[in-house]
Amino acid sequence: MLHKTIARPRAWRQNSGVIEGFDRNRTIRVTVLVENTVNAGGLTAEHGLAYLIEAGERRMLFDTGQMDALVRNAAKLGQRLDNIDTIVLSHGHYDHTGGLALALSHSPKARLFLHPAALEQKYTFDKRLGKTRSIGMPPECAQALQKREVVWTPSVTDLGDGFYVTGSVPRATTFETAEQNLFADPECTRPDSLLDDQSLFFESQEGLVVLLGCAHAGVINTLAHIQSTTANRPIHTIMGGMHLLNASPDRLRQTIGRLKGLKVQKLIPLHCAGWEATLALWQTMPKQCVVFHAGLSIEFLR
Repeated sequence: MLHKTIARPRAWRQNSGVIEGFDRNRTIRVTVLVENTVNAGGLTAEHGLAYLIEAGERRMLFDTGQMDALVRNAAKLGQRLDNIDTIVLSHGHYDHTGGLALALSHSPKARLFLHPAALEQKYTFDKRLGKTRSIGMPPECAQALQKREVVWTPSVTDLGDGFYVTGSVPRATTFETAEQNLFADPECTRPDSLLDDQSLFFESQEGLVVLLGCAHAGVINTLAHIQSTTANRPIHTIMGGMHLLNASPDRLRQTIGRLKGLKVQKLIPLHCAGWEATLALWQTMPKQCVVFHAGLSIEFLR
């Protein structure tokens, strides 16, 4: 399976067959619309993340980025947003929800799927500024979703057509500890456990595909939760933010060890994985790692 820009469709090989172009009925396509980096001129890089998922008649957005890169890049790539039927939010931080109001204005029929805690206040203490900073969903986005149908996802939720969202992820590992600078109050006295952190997953012919927002609950916790709900189906691809940028050497070592033990075949770190962690992943799992940016797509056979 090869990743490629959607502007230049070509044949790709997966399992024993060769497919020409993009067969909507047999293929799931995931396009990164928003990411910290871009692969071509004319696209907008933005600290955030947003995916477009296409399968048959389904058109889903998973996260919406921070500002307007979602809409700008979709237009540049020739992707319509008026036929989006589902918008899923991975958690309530601004870099995943800040584009929601704009996305909703372009997607009049979209249903929303999010954890109730995604609407709660979220803060961090900015050491550079020496003060508290709000990092939750912007007020205009919270207001916009009040006018739309919302499906709450506190636990594993079926999105239809073989797509699922994890809901809250149990914190089971000992090495994926809670982040120290995330708070639920402006005084920074109550740690934010980020129960709203969730990931999206679906089945392909080669195994499960997992799309991460930030994986604040921990990459390994997330994968264990998904496998516990899917009778331990093998995980083929992991893609997205892994929030390992401040990970200790021990956490990084154990994370990589578990990923290798799971025999993950494709590993695509994005957004908040962190450069040092990404380098470590590439050094230890070079055959599995794939370079990816906003504007690129990857396809999976159903």
